[in-house]
Amino acid sequence: MSLMPLFPALAHRLWPVLCLLLLALPAQAAPERSPEQVIRDSIDELVGQIQGRRDYFADNMDELEALVDDSLEDVADFRYIGASVMGRYFRNATPQQRSRFVDTFRQTLIDTYAKGLVTFDYDELRVLDNQQPPRFEDQASVAMEVVASDGTVYPVNYTLRLSDGEWKVVNVIVNGINLGLTFRNQFDQAMRDHGRDYDAVIDAWAPELAVEELEAGGDT
Repeated sequence: MSLMPLFPALAHRLWPVLCLLLLALPAQAAPERSPEQVIRDSIDELVGQIQGRRDYFADNMDELEALVDDSLEDVADFRYIGASVMGRYFRNATPQQRSRFVDTFRQTLIDTYAKGLVTFDYDELRVLDNQQPPRFEDQASVAMEVVASDGTVYPVNYTLRLSDGEWKVVNVIVNGINLGLTFRNQFDQAMRDHGRDYDAVIDAWAPELAVEELEAGGDT
């Protein structure tokens, strides 16, 4: 898999960046508003939710995980993402296996996001002024940047899909790293390692493994 060069430990910082951005989206995105405007309008709300409360949430992770769960409920299209991550293996999976992977995938992300929210230091979240026009009516891309407290700027690009009248996040590219593709590669490798045993792969799923893969790519 081709990866952009990354400096050491960058990969582990991608998770909290993604967390902050996902929580920046509102619970429901009215289709009459552009995806860009939806994200812009939600930044102030995000800052108000977590600013000055990191120490509290660090001691009350259950509350933070519930907040993340509620935020992701209407923001991310987990069924679409799950099918994309399973890739070519999706067709041969049973309905139960598909559903179980979506549930497992979602819960592992919630746990990881919640941990990241209390560890990542940022100064600014900014949506770029010059956005590319959408290629299709039901798909959109929104570019923004996260400015870390140490001055590092992380470019971020959302892919959103209009589903049932709501804009849903279906992929995120952080600093040139396509997280959806990275997860798909992880699932594919896990299927090879486990002899195409779906249940074994689902039982062992951990998104941190994909992050470690990114970090390893930075040393090559």
